[in-house]
Amino acid sequence: MRRFSPSIVASIVIALCGCGGGGGSSGGGGGMGMPPPATPPPAGKIAHVVIIFQENRTPDNLFHGLPGADIANSGLNSHGQTVQLMPVHLSGQLSPYDVDHSHLAFTTEYNGGGMNGFDLVRINCPSHTCVNPTAYGYVPQSEVQPYFTMAQRYVFADRMFQTNEGPSLPAHQYIIAGTSLNAPGSNLLAADNPHYVGNSGNCDGSPESTIALIDPQGNENHFARPCFEHQTLPDLLDAKGVSWKYYAPSPVSLWNAPDAISHLRFGADWGKVIMPQTAIFNDIATGALPAVSWLIPSGASSDHALGTDGTGPSWVASVVNAIGNSKYWNSTAIFVTWDDWGGWYDHVKPSQFNSYELSFRVPLIVISPYAKPAYISHVQHEFGSILHFTEEQFGLGSLGYTDSRADDLADCFNFNQAPLAFQPIQTALHAADFVQRPASDTPPDTDF
Repeated sequence: MRRFSPSIVASIVIALCGCGGGGGSSGGGGGMGMPPPATPPPAGKIAHVVIIFQENRTPDNLFHGLPGADIANSGLNSHGQTVQLMPVHLSGQLSPYDVDHSHLAFTTEYNGGGMNGFDLVRINCPSHTCVNPTAYGYVPQSEVQPYFTMAQRYVFADRMFQTNEGPSLPAHQYIIAGTSLNAPGSNLLAADNPHYVGNSGNCDGSPESTIALIDPQGNENHFARPCFEHQTLPDLLDAKGVSWKYYAPSPVSLWNAPDAISHLRFGADWGKVIMPQTAIFNDIATGALPAVSWLIPSGASSDHALGTDGTGPSWVASVVNAIGNSKYWNSTAIFVTWDDWGGWYDHVKPSQFNSYELSFRVPLIVISPYAKPAYISHVQHEFGSILHFTEEQFGLGSLGYTDSRADDLADCFNFNQAPLAFQPIQTALHAADFVQRPASDTPPDTDF
């Protein structure tokens, strides 16, 4: 296990945080609350953290009509016209298109802070059967009811922002490390999905595969292999002897974050990358759930436009039900969030910390016996907030990346309340349905 010195970490923080871009925490965010002071959870209250990482949705798109949350019914286009959000199906078979969610798509839609470029973004409809495809869309509640149930029963955060302004591979780096930095001492961040030569391996793929990197000035004209080297949250967990697993559908893909970190891919920790992702059900049932888990969906259950079959809400609910009905419930915090905005419209302007942070909102549901019941969090959060919470809970110290500036989600919890009794989430499919499905290594994000 590789450790990095405090001086190296400090130099990286300076490089990333001092590169300008305007804004700061008060530069947008639609009237968000300020994060409260860090308040580590009382010892023993939370012994397990489960991070469920779904795909490509915004609050305006996936939680249309959620009571108490800041959700828009319409938005502006590049002509200054008001556009009503239109219903779109979650299933890619019923709404067979995908909206561009590259870094260029972010800058196009953000449109200099106007939040009105969503009519200018590319849309991919490979079947050529799409009727009026649009980024101004919302999924009807009836198709995602389990998500609504969880959001209304526990905590929904309507100021959760994707940290990086780009697609899946860098987003998945941020959820394990708080950065997509390519190497210690560098000021370059992985900005987009790779161009793979051969299979979709990262560190174990072709040396000819490349990924675009962005510099502090916003130039995306640097390229490298999609294989990085820097400290990650798993390293901090290892140093403290805290158990962890990363449950994934495939050993090589955009969504397998450890596959893009050299010392994780080629060291002993690769044995903690568990496939298929449905193995988590057996670990819950047999008492083998680690202290920290990352859970990555299959493409079919991911919520990713075009690729999903609409089973994402059932997939997430089945995992929550398995934990809720197990011995782990009283000591667990579950974070359900989405890796990027997917190109979909969202009306809340993100703060800009630098040339690549922050992006648009993504949903966040916090589920725990100590989660505030039926609570809407209006405090600004980002992916680093989940890392910060985990670092505090297990006494890990800080990575010194975006986790150090992010809040710790303190407003989402009340550790003085009597633990909430678990109530099963009603859902169409259950754990057994997902376990019985054949394993899939369908590559994600093949279009953008």
